[in-house]
Amino acid sequence: MKKFLNSVHTVLDESFDGFVAAHADIIVAGEERKFARRRSLKPGKVALVSGGGSGHEPLHAGFVGHGMLDAACPGQIFTSPTPDQMFAAAESVDQGEGVVLIVKNYEGDVMNFEMAAEMTDGRCATVITDDDVAVETSTYSTGRRGVAGTLIVEKIVGAAAEKGMKRLELQALGQTVNRRTRSMGVALTSCTAPAAGKPNFELGETEIEMGVGIHGEPGRRRVPIATAHAIAEEMVKAILDDLAPRRGDEAILFVNGFGGTPLIELYLLYNEAARVINAAGLKPVRSLVGSYVTSLDMAGASITLSLLDDSTTKLWDAPVHTPALRWGM
Repeated sequence: MKKFLNSVHTVLDESFDGFVAAHADIIVAGEERKFARRRSLKPGKVALVSGGGSGHEPLHAGFVGHGMLDAACPGQIFTSPTPDQMFAAAESVDQGEGVVLIVKNYEGDVMNFEMAAEMTDGRCATVITDDDVAVETSTYSTGRRGVAGTLIVEKIVGAAAEKGMKRLELQALGQTVNRRTRSMGVALTSCTAPAAGKPNFELGETEIEMGVGIHGEPGRRRVPIATAHAIAEEMVKAILDDLAPRRGDEAILFVNGFGGTPLIELYLLYNEAARVINAAGLKPVRSLVGSYVTSLDMAGASITLSLLDDSTTKLWDAPVHTPALRWGM
């Protein structure tokens, strides 16, 4: 294993400190590194808080800032943050209008965020993301997993919060966006957690994991590697079969890298996915390509499709200024 490390015991703290220092114009660290929050909070605005296990960077802390999250809580590698982290974050950013929690559908995350919400005495509403079409259950979740589509929920709900939408309206919006969003991933290699020092799972030189989860959970099936065209076609068709859009619908097409795949390959995959989507009569009117919801150093990618209307298109286009996502400012 070759990684930039001082010690496997200090890597998360040192990375968090570097992240906060690099983006000190946007974020500040919470006490004992429990969370990162916006440096400038907006009075009278509903606060948005998310979080999850480390190893998926820039999700979630990279999306703290104007137009997205007010705070994010990092857990240990692939492990949910604790309820006290989430409660501390909510307390820090609540400006009197309450908090919306955006939670990926994994057992630990859902349970811990529910406990934190109870500690706030009714000031929190929750949106659970479950956009993965690959499998209905996994080691980490009951029901569908929340994966790259979480970014789209955070962006659209974040823009609406910035415009003054109230807490229950934001919750309903987040649930609607989640219902209109589907994702599927594929792994070319495994990933290696620093403390483990070896890959989470084994893939042969000519094998890929179709439908892999962002923690390296098994997907639909293990198959021989194929052309990018064939891989993209299978992924997009699985998404379209589940989402059942109408011809002429407009959508965001998001091709996300898992950490070890270069942009040259992600753009190639985008090109193939767009061909399939256009052939199905959909219009990918907005796009995002890059490694935003990662799985440490895994080589692979996910494809996300999120249906838009006039309102959500405007919210997607609204200004955003975070460490990892910026436009319109």
